[in-house]
Amino acid sequence: MAKVLVLYYSAYGHIETMAYAVAEGAKSAGADVVVKRVPELVSDEVAKASYYKTDQSAPIATPDELADYDAIIVGSGTRFGTVTSQMRNFWDQTGGLWFAGKLVGKLGSAFTSSATQHGGQESTILGFLPTFLHHGMAVAGLPYAFQGQMGTEEVKGGSPYGASTITNGDGSRQPSEIELEAARYQGAHIAKLAAKLA
Repeated sequence: MAKVLVLYYSAYGHIETMAYAVAEGAKSAGADVVVKRVPELVSDEVAKASYYKTDQSAPIATPDELADYDAIIVGSGTRFGTVTSQMRNFWDQTGGLWFAGKLVGKLGSAFTSSATQHGGQESTILGFLPTFLHHGMAVAGLPYAFQGQMGTEEVKGGSPYGASTITNGDGSRQPSEIELEAARYQGAHIAKLAAKLA
């Protein structure tokens, strides 16, 4: 049984919702799944003033525990075409793991969100892949076998790089069913691959 960590940062709850869908998919494929989040960097006052979703139940992860998993699926919103500073700060603390080769051979994958369809979803995921590769990890995305990412019948996230959701500038749009399906598919796909690699 593969051990899978879904590690996320979610300011407004969209990525939190996607993270639990990813976890559901991984569990459906037989994985032992843990959902954790990275620490917030802004003060409580700033978070409240910015209407952040502060009641998230997932425990806070520590960098050293990444070595305990066979696969790590990272979720982060997009900030100007790259991951949030909270997620970047967390991975910037993994130098000890890198030096000891603790993540070599493990599997990495990513999912994201943005306010608009063209708000940097693909660049955010692609921009995070070097972090996995520097750690010696294998990477996988959301294959076109999940055909829900194709078609133009509705606005939707998702690409072969990973699942995603579109939130609107005011955060009013929640992940659609097809976007949640993509997240579940990605979770199951990664869990199956991780089981083969473990």
